[in-house]
Amino acid sequence: MSAEPFLKFNDPHDDTCPICRSVDVVDFHSDSKRSYRQCLRCQLVFVPSSEFLPIPEERGHYEQHENDPADPAYRRFLSKVFIPLVERLPEGAVGLDFGCGPGPTLSVMFSEAGFLVENYDPAFARDESVFDACYDFITTTEVVEHLHRPRFELDRLWSLLKPGGWLAIMTSPLPPPEQFAGWHYKTEPTHVMFYAIETFEWLANHWSAHFETMSKTVFLFQRVETPSKKPPSSMEDGGKL
Repeated sequence: MSAEPFLKFNDPHDDTCPICRSVDVVDFHSDSKRSYRQCLRCQLVFVPSSEFLPIPEERGHYEQHENDPADPAYRRFLSKVFIPLVERLPEGAVGLDFGCGPGPTLSVMFSEAGFLVENYDPAFARDESVFDACYDFITTTEVVEHLHRPRFELDRLWSLLKPGGWLAIMTSPLPPPEQFAGWHYKTEPTHVMFYAIETFEWLANHWSAHFETMSKTVFLFQRVETPSKKPPSSMEDGGKL
């Protein structure tokens, strides 16, 4: 299996929403670099897969990231996720940091607080065995906007949560339509999925989850029902890894 950043998948059906799979998709915006479409059901805005960066170029962007566990500013940034989760976790909880990047830091912070966290990143820490376990919490900090198959990846993560477990998502949600053209978040070429609050509400309903908005960029989903016995396979998502 090749080490493809965030499981690149060129879907020829860009008229289908990558989250809710609705066909009610319309052109939303375009600029000199790429175009954007929006789902009218869950409000996700996404870049057509035909306009994703080539894998080597995308990986080059990720290799420029400098995530240092010793950097106080980076720790303060991650504390937006760390603090509300710690307040909700039982003693001895075990977690997974999905998309930990080249310098895993949340796992260090949780370890210092007495928790065990596994790291996974398709470019820097690709240990598929993490998907054979179940977790009390899973974190995705500045990750979901990079996902090429967000429904598959998020459903898979959700399936790994124990009853009562938490999925934490940190990302910048969509601004009002009139602000999108000048929105800095869309200028990062590896950002291809842009979530509205309605997108997260759709996911919460899809999972029958308890949903909390912790801040402008942090969203928590709690699993309140018994998890399925196995994660979805790649074939169930209509593609291959």
